[in-house]
Amino acid sequence: MSEKIEKLSIYTDGASRGNPGPAGIGIVVTRNGKILYEDEKYLGKHTNNEAEYKAIIKALEIGERYKAQKLNITSDSQLVIKQLKGLYRVKAKNLKPLHEKIKQKEEKFKEVKYKHKNRTNKYIERADQLANKALNLKNY
Repeated sequence: MSEKIEKLSIYTDGASRGNPGPAGIGIVVTRNGKILYEDEKYLGKHTNNEAEYKAIIKALEIGERYKAQKLNITSDSQLVIKQLKGLYRVKAKNLKPLHEKIKQKEEKFKEVKYKHKNRTNKYIERADQLANKALNLKNY
């Protein structure tokens, strides 16, 4: 990962069983339509929205590791995407620090774009599978 990459597309999903409850995230990193990297992680007890935010934080960290200059981050969470685009205010106290962390991490890139896609998108579907895999593998 020493070469700089112009642009990556990263698909994220956060899942929780209960709200709050055991939570996990799934990440799918693509470049020119090909999967470069996948990841899943068990988070512990969180709300679904916290998991969605933590998935995007992880996406930004992966973008940094790849030395990407531009990121397209896609999530199935319409609320989180609209908050990150500034269309909705972040009212929930538990989400404000996560939102701020994302805004700080964005500064390391030339451009970060956020998109909403539903689960019928094959990469969002895969991110969802990875998030659930993290939950299934963890004995909580």
